[in-house]
Amino acid sequence: MNDNKVKIGIVGCGNIAPVHAEAISSTNYGMLISVFSRSESNINKMKDKFNVVGYDDYEKFLSDPNLDAVSICTPNGTHLEFAEKAAKAGKHVVIEKPIEVDIRRAKRIIDICNENNVKLAVIYQNRFLEDVIKMKNVIDKGVLGKIFMSDARIKWYRDQQYYDSAEWRGSFKLDGGGVLINQAIHTIDLWLWLMGYPKKIFAHTGTFTHNNIEGEDNAIAVVEFRNGSIGVLQGSTSIIPAMKRRIEIHGENGTVILDGDVFYLLDNQNKVIKEDNNSVNTGGASPLAGFSIEPHKNQFEQIFDAIINNRKPVVSGEESLNSLAFVKAVYESAKNRTEVNYDKYLAGQ
Repeated sequence: MNDNKVKIGIVGCGNIAPVHAEAISSTNYGMLISVFSRSESNINKMKDKFNVVGYDDYEKFLSDPNLDAVSICTPNGTHLEFAEKAAKAGKHVVIEKPIEVDIRRAKRIIDICNENNVKLAVIYQNRFLEDVIKMKNVIDKGVLGKIFMSDARIKWYRDQQYYDSAEWRGSFKLDGGGVLINQAIHTIDLWLWLMGYPKKIFAHTGTFTHNNIEGEDNAIAVVEFRNGSIGVLQGSTSIIPAMKRRIEIHGENGTVILDGDVFYLLDNQNKVIKEDNNSVNTGGASPLAGFSIEPHKNQFEQIFDAIINNRKPVVSGEESLNSLAFVKAVYESAKNRTEVNYDKYLAGQ
């Protein structure tokens, strides 16, 4: 690394790539130098906008001696192949959520990065929202007292054109499923980060409003957490009108709520301690609706700091397994119509 900056290239130039590019470009410790894609038009768009070198050959892209790290923005089920080659070339690896489509492939990425002594981080940028951090601190300090119930809701909308725009969308092989593993997994990650590990899960899933997709567009899961509390998850890409993401956590002393990107707390007299009704409807009606690069910027800044100072990224490969295991457990429960043990899926069994 020259100038104490991490030189990074983006792998895949689809919808999320410009968000990564803008976030990286706005950091203090990262520098975007290149992009790789099999689409010439996508390469040209990124080259023109971000003044970077474009490659359509992955090996040539990785052979650049100035390249320190890669940010993988390809379909979920291709992450392993791209990550393996990057790690073996000595490049640190950043992966857009989820890490992969199943635990076995995800753990292979983790092992490969460890074997080649490179850092591995997975993008779950919502953990870096200011109000999410405040909410986490309130819970960790025990302000709510004993927590007994929670719920997480992702009631968004995607039209049929969204799924028709790419063959991989909603497929098991490349997307890993439907709404849970694509849209809802950010909120699942937050929910588990705030509540701790699940113990048992019972779920139903269905495809109700979209055609020609293998995965679900609606899902409900009832969860028993290890801390003894119970909770419900709802995920959908069928809701008209689309609604803001919402997490509610209830304790004996009050309630904390994340409404969109805004946190507020109600005490036991139902007094609102903090509230903000100007929350952005992030992600509700389209993939990048109301999107801010700030949380991405904050996470990339932490990742670059971890690379420069040889620290473990906050959202490591291992940490990212939690939400993926939850999704896989939900799918198995819905398929077999039975309650499942979360630990089995976290272990990749």
